[in-house]
Amino acid sequence: MKHMNSEVKEERTSNKKRIDLFLVPIVLIAAFLNLFKIWTDEYANAYYTAAVKSMLQSFHNFFYASFDPGGYVTIDKPPVVFWIQTISAKIFGFHGWSVILPQALAGIGSVLLLYVLIKRTFGVWAGRFAALAMALTPIVPAVSRTNNIDSMLVFTLLLATWMLFRAVRTVKFGWVLAAFAMIGVAFNMKMLQAYMVLPAFYVFYVVATKITWKKKIAFLTTATALMLAVSVSWAVVVDSTSADKRPYMGSSQTNSVLELAFGYNGINRLTGNTSVTGSSHKQPAQTEQQTASSETKQNSNSSADSSQSSNQRKSSFSQKMQAPGGGNQNGMFNTGNPGPFRLFQKGLSDQISWLLPFVIFSIVGLFAGVKFKGPYTAKQKESLFWLAWLLPVAVFFSIAGFFHQYYLIMLAPPIAAFAGAGAVALWSMYKQHNDWKSWLLPGGILTTAALQVYIMSPYVSSIGVAPIAGVGALGVILALVLAIRKQRKNSLTNYLGAAAMVVLLAMPAYWAMTPIIYGGNSMLPSAGPDSSSGMGGPPSTATNSKQSGFNGMQPPGSSSGNSSSNNQMQPPSGSSNGGQMPGGSSNNGQMQPPSGSSNSGQMQMPGGSSNNSPMPNSFSSKSSSSKRKSGGMNAEVNQKLLNYLTKNNTGEKYLFATTDSTSAAPYIIKTGKPVMAMGGFSGSDPILTVSKLKAMIKKGEVKYFYLSGMGKGGQSDVITWIKENSKEIPSSKWQSTSSSAQQGPSGNGTLYEITLK
Repeated sequence: MKHMNSEVKEERTSNKKRIDLFLVPIVLIAAFLNLFKIWTDEYANAYYTAAVKSMLQSFHNFFYASFDPGGYVTIDKPPVVFWIQTISAKIFGFHGWSVILPQALAGIGSVLLLYVLIKRTFGVWAGRFAALAMALTPIVPAVSRTNNIDSMLVFTLLLATWMLFRAVRTVKFGWVLAAFAMIGVAFNMKMLQAYMVLPAFYVFYVVATKITWKKKIAFLTTATALMLAVSVSWAVVVDSTSADKRPYMGSSQTNSVLELAFGYNGINRLTGNTSVTGSSHKQPAQTEQQTASSETKQNSNSSADSSQSSNQRKSSFSQKMQAPGGGNQNGMFNTGNPGPFRLFQKGLSDQISWLLPFVIFSIVGLFAGVKFKGPYTAKQKESLFWLAWLLPVAVFFSIAGFFHQYYLIMLAPPIAAFAGAGAVALWSMYKQHNDWKSWLLPGGILTTAALQVYIMSPYVSSIGVAPIAGVGALGVILALVLAIRKQRKNSLTNYLGAAAMVVLLAMPAYWAMTPIIYGGNSMLPSAGPDSSSGMGGPPSTATNSKQSGFNGMQPPGSSSGNSSSNNQMQPPSGSSNGGQMPGGSSNNGQMQPPSGSSNSGQMQMPGGSSNNSPMPNSFSSKSSSSKRKSGGMNAEVNQKLLNYLTKNNTGEKYLFATTDSTSAAPYIIKTGKPVMAMGGFSGSDPILTVSKLKAMIKKGEVKYFYLSGMGKGGQSDVITWIKENSKEIPSSKWQSTSSSAQQGPSGNGTLYEITLK
C-alpha cells in the first residue's frame, strides 16, 4: 500500500511540472501532417461521408449508421467512429474537413499518448523520440487525413493501454475493467481488428501485476467478460431488432452484425475468402477487393488542388492491380505476397517499415540478460507489452489473404515505442559497455540505413538519386565513425549519435508529407510519391495524372468520349489471367469488362465513361478547382440527371435506385435525399427480392432506376425484372450531352422508370 501511494504521489507531482518544451515542436509537426489542407478534400471517403449526411437527418439513421437517408442499408462497419464524425459535422457544419477532423485529432492524440506511455518508464528522451517516430510514420498521417476508421481505432487502443498501465501501477481493479471496456469500444469501431492487441494486454497484466494468481485470473476473466459485453452490445440490439424496422446490415449476407464481424470483417481478412457464402447466386462477392480498386482510380479524374503538379499521380493500374503471385510480386492492392519478409516488400515497407531494423536491434538490447523466470524490471515488462503487440500484428499482416495498406497503422505504436525506448537503451549500452551490446547502436543504424535505401530505390525517377545516396552514405559513415569512436565519451560522439537519428528519420518525414505534397486518396490512403493514387508502390512512367489507372470515371448521365489505351487494365507481362478482376473476362491476361461493352478493354466505375470532363459539383452548387473531390468513388453529380429526377419525382421516397453505393453516394451528399443502393456497398448484398421491389413500387417508394451493369452479384433476378418491366428514359432528357448511352463496365448505363398499379 505504501508503494502504491508513493506511485500515485509521484504521478501527481510529475503532472504539475511544466510542459516539455521539446514536445511542443513534435506536436506541431504532427498537427501539420494531420491537419494541413484537409479542407481541400470535399468528399473524403464518399461512402462514409454519405452515411454521415444520412445520420444527421434522424436518430434512427444515426443509431444504425445508415448509408442512405431512407434507412435502406447500413455501411459495412460499426457506428462509433461515424457517431463521432456526425457530431463533428453537427457542430462545425457538414463539410469534408469536418468528417476528417476527428481522425486528424486522433492522430495527434496518439502521438501524445505514446509520449506519456514511454516517458514514465524509459525516460523523457525516449518519450520524445517515440512520439516523433509515431508522428513521422508515413501511414499514420496518411490515414489520419481521411475519414477512415483506423486512426481513431489506434488512438482508442492507446488510451486502453494507458488505462492498463495505470491499473498495474495502482493495482486497482477499476482500471483493468476500464482498459478492457475500451477495447470493447474499439471493437465497435472496426470489429475484430481491435482484438489484435489482446495478447499484449493479457501477457503484460499477468507478468507485471503484483497480486496473487487467483486474483489475476479472476480480474482478467471479469474484464474479458465486460469487454465482450461491450463489444457485442450494439450488435445484439441490431440483430434482435426486426429486419423491417431497421436498415439491412451492409456487406453481410444474412443481415447480421455478428456475421459481418466474424465473416466479412473477421476471418475473411485472414483467409482472403471474398466469395458470397450466404447468397443463392454463388457469384463472386464484389466487396472491397473489386469496388475499392475501381473507386481508387476514380480519383485520377477528380479536380486536383491548384497547387498540385501535373505529375503527382504517376501510377499505372497495370503495374499495381495484380492477383497474389502475379507480375512483379506486389500482390493485390500492392500488399505483397504472404511470407516472413512481406513487411519488407514493395508497397508495405514504405508505409511502415522504415525503422524496423533499428527496432529489431532495440528489442535485442532491451531484453539482453533477461531470465525467463524473472525478476523483471519495469522497462522489461513494458518492452514485453510492446513486443506482444508487435509480433502478433506483424504475423497477421505477413500471412493475411486480404487487407489494405492503411491497416498497417496498427503496427505504428509498437514500432515507435521500440524506436524511442531502444534509442536511449542502445545509446546507454554504446557508452557504458565494451562487449557485444556496444555494437548494437552502430549495427542498428547501418542496417536501417540500408533498408531505407532499398525502400527508396524503386522511386528513383520520382525523388532522384541524391536522397537515396545521401541516406546510404551518411548511414554508413555515421555507423562506422560511431564504431571507431566507441571508447570515446565526448560531445562530438553525442552529436554523431543525434545526427544518426536525424538521418534515419529524414526520409520517413518526407514520405509522411507526400499526401500533402502530391495529394492523398481518401478511399485507400497511402503515403509515397504516388499517394494520390491510393495504391502505394513505385510510380510508373506515366507523365501526368490522366494517364494513371482509371482515366475517366464519370457520374451517371455524363457522356462518353473517345476511349484511350491508357485506360486498359493489364497485368504485367508474364502473368496469365491471375490478375483478373472479379467479373472480368480473360484475354491472354488482359483485364477486360464482359462482352457487350462498347469500350472493350476498359474498366470503369458504374456510370463511368472514357472522357475526362468533370461534372458539376458536390457539396455546393459551384465547382472549385481548389478543392479535391478525392472521395475514391464516383464523387461527382450529373446536374442534368439530378434536375430530371427532382422535377419528375411525384412523392417517391427514393430519388432513384442503383446497383451499388458508388453511384448513390455523391447524390446523397449533395441533396441529402434517399438514394437506394440496391446491393449495398459493392452491389453484392442479397437485400432486395423481386417481390419486395414490386411492393415498394406499388407503395410509391421508388420509380427511377439507373443501371450500369455493375454489382449484379446477389441481385441479378431483380435487375432482370427491372429491365423487363420498365420504360427506358430517352438519354437526351438526362444525359449531360447528346451521347446516346452512358458507358458502364459491362454495357450501357440506362435510366429506367417503373410504375405499377
